Amino acid sequence: MNRPVVVAHVSDLHLGAHDPAAVASLAADVAAARPDLTVVTGDLTMRARTAEFRQVRALLETLPEPRLTVLGNHDLPLVSWRRLFLPYHRWQTWIDADPQPVRHAAGITALGLTSMPRWRWKNGRVDARHAAAVVRILGGAPAGDLRVLALHHPPLATGTARLFGARRLLDAVRAARVDLVLAGHTHLPDVRVRGRHVFVVAGTATSRRTRGAACSWSLISADRGEVVVRERYLGPGGWHTGRVVSAVSAAVSSGR
Repeated sequence: MNRPVVVAHVSDLHLGAHDPAAVASLAADVAAARPDLTVVTGDLTMRARTAEFRQVRALLETLPEPRLTVLGNHDLPLVSWRRLFLPYHRWQTWIDADPQPVRHAAGITALGLTSMPRWRWKNGRVDARHAAAVVRILGGAPAGDLRVLALHHPPLATGTARLFGARRLLDAVRAARVDLVLAGHTHLPDVRVRGRHVFVVAGTATSRRTRGAACSWSLISADRGEVVVRERYLGPGGWHTGRVVSAVSAAVSSGR
């Protein structure tokens, strides 16, 4: 491509415990960036209720396409018979029936993983099937494509927030030459570079649970070995660019 590849990274909407001003203005701000792909990394609802999924569906339909959306821990029923027998039913009905969605856009191959098994409450887990999908799908992406992996739980998190199976997943990321790994969960924006891979955690886009930071989403552009992450924050005057992080990655190139 003759221009940067642009990805809008939105996460942790938590509709049902949201800031109405953020919900009302988010889609227009994302659309103004004209992304090639919009990625939403989980916790779209607060308690996985039908009314919340209905709100989520309405909001998602206003975000630019193509979209890749993955499930978070809040998108499963908390404590009910549904958690045991139909944990993903509402997600599959309202959002996406595919637990490993794939999207192809101009210059992009993207894969989403469901990192939240029903028998865990908060921490995520990835297994050998997830790792195999990363190698098969992203490792087989067309030459020159930006290879994007999306999941809710950050693979580089440590301590109580760690992702079980992270080492296996990171091995697959290396083998598949993934360029961008996108996650959420913490509500705090973060950008890290590990070798040739750039890891981006988006903040919460619309939740009231901001954990000391304003509502935000991440605008990512990649071109010729450089990834630039612009964090968009909601302030009294609307959305504005806050921190800008430039990350050099040998993997990211229109000519690879």
